[in-house]
Amino acid sequence: MIVRQIMKQDIITLRSDDPISLALASMKKNKIRHIPIVNESNQLVGIVTERDVKDASPSIFQLELKEDFLNKPIKKIMSTNLITAHPLDFVEEVAAILIDNRIGCLPILQDHQLVGLITESDLLYTFVKLTGADQPASHIEIKVPNKAGMLAEVASIFLKRKANIASALIYPDTDEKFKILVFRIQTINVTMIINDLKAEGYQVLSPDMSENAR
Repeated sequence: MIVRQIMKQDIITLRSDDPISLALASMKKNKIRHIPIVNESNQLVGIVTERDVKDASPSIFQLELKEDFLNKPIKKIMSTNLITAHPLDFVEEVAAILIDNRIGCLPILQDHQLVGLITESDLLYTFVKLTGADQPASHIEIKVPNKAGMLAEVASIFLKRKANIASALIYPDTDEKFKILVFRIQTINVTMIINDLKAEGYQVLSPDMSENAR
């Protein structure tokens, strides 16, 4: 999946000379925490966040300075050392950038123009969709040897039971000789499938249907 498929394109933007009060009002009205700042050519020159405003705002004990602060231009508090992405970047790469740099959003640029914005919330929503967690399904985790072909082998067992796979994830086990396959399958009763998996020698981690787990 690429960024263009999930980025917001209808973006609220402001100019660097707009007052901070306008940024606050826009955030409140549109329920957003990040506003890209552009010039007359729609080129990105900065970004202002809810955190920027809070960090720069006078304390509650300096109320007389509050009005003066809100009338200052956004350029006084906006961030200008920006990290950006391209619409054709892969979503997982953008997610890694957000985590590594501890930032909440990435402006998306194409031909030096602001064309979109992607946030932590967008990525979380996408993760839920990709994993099928928003749809009724059963969750099965299986520990398998870390070698080629294991996904296909396990999936063939679901096929025999005509169980549709809603999503499949793979992540490493603590022992590098193994990996964990996580399936969401569109069936409620997984007893027969789990029995089939165990009969083939696979270790089913979840659900634990042993007598002790009941």
